[in-house]
Amino acid sequence: MATTEERNSTTVTWFIFVGFSEFPKLTVFLFSIFLGIYLMTVFWNLGLIVLIKMDSHLHTPMYYFLNKLAFLDMCYVSSTTPKMLSDFFQKQKSISIMGCAVQYFFFSCFGLSESCLLAAMAYDRYAAICSPLLYTVIMSPGVCLQILVGSLITGTFGSLVQLCGFLQLHFCGPNVINHFICDLPQLMMLSCSNTFFLQVITSVLTAIYGLTAVLIITVSYGYIIATILKISSAEGRSKAFNTCASHLTAVTLFYGSGTFVYLCPSSDDSLSQSKLASVVYTMVIPMLNPLIYSLRNKEIKDALSRLKKRIFP
Repeated sequence: MATTEERNSTTVTWFIFVGFSEFPKLTVFLFSIFLGIYLMTVFWNLGLIVLIKMDSHLHTPMYYFLNKLAFLDMCYVSSTTPKMLSDFFQKQKSISIMGCAVQYFFFSCFGLSESCLLAAMAYDRYAAICSPLLYTVIMSPGVCLQILVGSLITGTFGSLVQLCGFLQLHFCGPNVINHFICDLPQLMMLSCSNTFFLQVITSVLTAIYGLTAVLIITVSYGYIIATILKISSAEGRSKAFNTCASHLTAVTLFYGSGTFVYLCPSSDDSLSQSKLASVVYTMVIPMLNPLIYSLRNKEIKDALSRLKKRIFP
């Protein structure tokens, strides 16, 4: 709740993004780069979704989750990038408080849902490698659907909790966000309300979502590594490892960049570095994920070959 003094002060109804205005000579170059990244992200993830849908050989739990990950990546990057691109040639990069709340809700919702889904994909790899004979039972279509719905509901709930906390904040100036998106740490720095409660909520949610997901991934891969080391043939070990390498790479990039953005100190010196890291977190990783899962994946390559033969017989 805002105090009487806060209510009597000037109320901010709009925020101004700094964006990348500190590089005025690079405006066209940066716009072209970010637009290219966005278009490639949408094209590659949409292509992966279509490929998985069209090829019956890829109708397995692993590719079911990969299909949904590609969809989340498209939604995730689309929650912030179009606004950022449109701001490049605006004299005043403004957004209303409600617009900021809506952007942050979807940005947080898709990000948290993806975190849950990455943990589910680690469990899927555990079931496939450690219990291959029971894999189809453990990861039945019904279970896969429940995991997906659970990830989306969990992500939406976490985002709603943060949104409710954000809507309780009062802003009386300044209203300049040194970022290109509405992110909660920067918004709390601008608030003239007491943000302690929201900081506690954010920390608790980070612990619940981040640490729980990391714990599931770590335990799953602990069992996976132990199982792989028991495989007698080098070819068998290599094949088992290759099924996990792509997911491990995606997890490392996702949590590595996220840790840098949200756990590094929020000093003036670190804001520019945090902004650059956010580009990786919000744009580059969603673009790379379909490549990470495709370049070393024989089944994806075979599916592409079959699709090519169908199109060009």
